[in-house]
Amino acid sequence: MTVRWSHWMLCHASSWQRDDMRLRDLLPRVATLPLGSGALAGNPFLVDRQFIAKELGMDDGHDEAAAEVLLRSDRDFVLESVFFAAVLMTHLSRWAEDLIIYSSGQFGFVQCSDAYATGSSLMPQKKNPDALELIRGKAGRLQGNLAGVMAIVKGTPTTYNKDFQ
Repeated sequence: MTVRWSHWMLCHASSWQRDDMRLRDLLPRVATLPLGSGALAGNPFLVDRQFIAKELGMDDGHDEAAAEVLLRSDRDFVLESVFFAAVLMTHLSRWAEDLIIYSSGQFGFVQCSDAYATGSSLMPQKKNPDALELIRGKAGRLQGNLAGVMAIVKGTPTTYNKDFQ
């Protein structure tokens, strides 16, 4: 069965479109202002949270400091952010792997620009798609980082802690 190049690109574009939707869904939960919450009970300074949040393009969060601390100390926004990055990199990794395969001698219908490839030290005529290989490799690191962050979050108490430092 013949597959058109445009159909292959649409396959990846649909993944990236879902990534875009995932990010737009995530941003309102991440962009809340914890300023003035302190470790649990707020702080004695008169901070105009609404003004600062508006200037930063964020939601001002909760009026009650304890509610904001509980929201932030959960760290689910960190988990969601790292999850988003891991999924996005997984999609980019699959795209990169396809391009690596399609640029190989067996297929040869994609050619990597010299700006994104290097010659082989053993076979100077061979072109290594370095940029694509780096994209492919970084995806695994992000997946590992997600597992690591989840392991840290599961044991953190409410309020301030140094586990993430």
